[in-house]
Amino acid sequence: MLVQNIVQVVQQVVDLFWLGRLSGDAVAAVGLTFPLVGLLYAAVLIAPYVGTQVLVSQRVGNNDKTGAQVAAYTGVTLALACGLSIGVLAFISARPLVGLLLSARPDGVATHVSQLATVYFGTIALGVVAAAMSDALEGAFVGRGDSRAALYISIATVIVNLVLDPILIFGVGAVPALGIRGAALATVAGYTAGFLLAILFVFQGRSGGILSRQAIHYDLDEYRELLDIGLPSALQTGSRQLVRLVIVAVVFTIGGTAGLAAYIVGTRVSSIAFIPAFGLQQAAQSVVGQNVGANRPDRAFRATWFGVALISGLLAMIGIIQWFIPGAIAGMIAPTLDPQATSFAVEFLRVLAIGYPALGAVYLLQAGFNGARRTRVSMISSIVQFWAIRLPIAAAGGLLLGYGMPAVFWAVAISNILGAVGLGVYYQHLTDAGMFQHAAQQAQQATVE
Repeated sequence: MLVQNIVQVVQQVVDLFWLGRLSGDAVAAVGLTFPLVGLLYAAVLIAPYVGTQVLVSQRVGNNDKTGAQVAAYTGVTLALACGLSIGVLAFISARPLVGLLLSARPDGVATHVSQLATVYFGTIALGVVAAAMSDALEGAFVGRGDSRAALYISIATVIVNLVLDPILIFGVGAVPALGIRGAALATVAGYTAGFLLAILFVFQGRSGGILSRQAIHYDLDEYRELLDIGLPSALQTGSRQLVRLVIVAVVFTIGGTAGLAAYIVGTRVSSIAFIPAFGLQQAAQSVVGQNVGANRPDRAFRATWFGVALISGLLAMIGIIQWFIPGAIAGMIAPTLDPQATSFAVEFLRVLAIGYPALGAVYLLQAGFNGARRTRVSMISSIVQFWAIRLPIAAAGGLLLGYGMPAVFWAVAISNILGAVGLGVYYQHLTDAGMFQHAAQQAQQATVE
């Protein structure tokens, strides 16, 4: 799972790497669409993925092979429906959504950035269905404990994106230079390649067969159960992206193109911290879910705290490295940044490094809740972290109190630290009250029924 997330972050950085050599406006445009794309993925990808992974893991832990296959089929078909409907809607709404973000700065620079962002987001929206179905199948493989399949799918996605990015952005031979549209098309092509590989694994019967003909039937109760688990995670991710959307508008109002470019550089570099954090979160969700299904609440409890200790120490080391060489990192990612944008990026990278250990702790604690089917707790914790802490600090400090861009930077680190402390205290409280014992009883009862 760690290697898979390294591969996924490479995919994100690849676009920024090549577009950073195209223009600063192209980097700003991707930064503008970053929360929009995240919101799109939250609406389409998260519920099928998390619901499929948790249901499959618990049923595998309880030796319910047929039930695991039904959960996988339900997740894939749900992903197809969400990808088609929401993807088309996002494509139609691309221009007004981007225009709304830039309404605070109706100048020539904003107009050009708006045009680039609309093209990028609209193209990504049309290809989101392949990403959704690919992720649902990955969730089924990971739920069964076969994280290598998910890794191979991600590698196929990134290789195609890596090869096509420079070709489609700058043009080679008979292929015209498509600029930012080319970057989006390369991303869509990568997700399509990953989905095709996932389908190949299914036909080969990998992992003992995550799908079968017997599993192909429509059961409304299965969809309800999957959505009951996955929808809070989708709302959780969506709430985070909505806050990021507002913060992007705040950043652009305060710092203009330079501030926005620095912000996207910082968020993309911080995605390095998401590699072990998100990777261990997905692994922990499967471990916790399988132990819940196997009626081993003691192991589910220990797995979560072990993950918290492991990820906090690892991210502390990454943060120390980032603290000492922020300028070199920013220059490597986007060498075309002007001096003001570079200065903002350096400061942002140092502040981000302080909150890395807490960021990892949040992800692993949420994995413990998710594996026990308490995805609503993770959702509420994220709403508090982002809406009640991060956004007020960024907006009030940056706009009302006049602290500017540093207020936005510190809002990220402070919200991570406070979120980790609060979530850790509540996790210990619920586990003392028998959260895992209740989840194990629920899983056993579902199998009997």
